[in-house]
Amino acid sequence: MKLGELRPAPGSTRDTKRKGRGHGTGLGRTAGRGNKGAGQRSGNKRRAWFEGGQMPLVRRVPKRGFSNYPFRKEFQIVNVSDLERIEVQDITPAEMKAAGLIRSAYQPVKVLGNGEVSRAVNVTASAFSQSAREKITQKGGTATVL
Repeated sequence: MKLGELRPAPGSTRDTKRKGRGHGTGLGRTAGRGNKGAGQRSGNKRRAWFEGGQMPLVRRVPKRGFSNYPFRKEFQIVNVSDLERIEVQDITPAEMKAAGLIRSAYQPVKVLGNGEVSRAVNVTASAFSQSAREKITQKGGTATVL
């Protein structure tokens, strides 16, 4: 077989529609574009969210409440029980990243109080829940905020 002998599988390709070539073709006159309006004209590009000129959904729906979206703080969550997996005494976000507890050592980390800690550890994080802080200090460790 040579490159010049390659052909697509039978039935896998179709001929292109030849629009505007007479009414006998079924695609004459308006060429499948319908009657009147912007969609019939050349150069028309309708956006995916365009609703035909009616009031768009995003403007019809009432806006209520408060959104803190641009200023929100997203924390990476680590539980006190997860700290058991780290063998070191001083636990920092870099240690948590190395242990696979968080995705990034550069983004805020919050330690929550789910579970127990069995030894004294010195934890450094962006934030602590009240119960996590108590559990860490009860065992003789420290909870330091970055």
